Amino acid sequence: MTIQATDRKIKRSFTLTPESVAFVSQTRQRRKAGSDSEALDLLLRELILEARRQAIDAAYKEYYDTASDEELAVQNEWAKIVGPNIMVGIDSSEVKL
Repeated sequence: MTIQATDRKIKRSFTLTPESVAFVSQTRQRRKAGSDSEALDLLLRELILEARRQAIDAAYKEYYDTASDEELAVQNEWAKIVGPNIMVGIDSSEVKL
């Protein structure tokens, strides 16, 4: 954990079931986290990322479920044109994931 990340943390107190405490402890050991708090933070960050991914997936689904045939045809044409050439001229060292 970086010093900056530690500085941004807020101390809180929670009451958890014994099963939840055991799970956090197991996660701490499995992930080699420095503390139960760090393990819980890792678990929560994973849930946040998953919730964001699901929201993006839902937005895509909503768009494609409501897009007109004309809009989908235009996108299909663009995909045919750009698809195989999308990475042409891009150096792999420039791509940041």
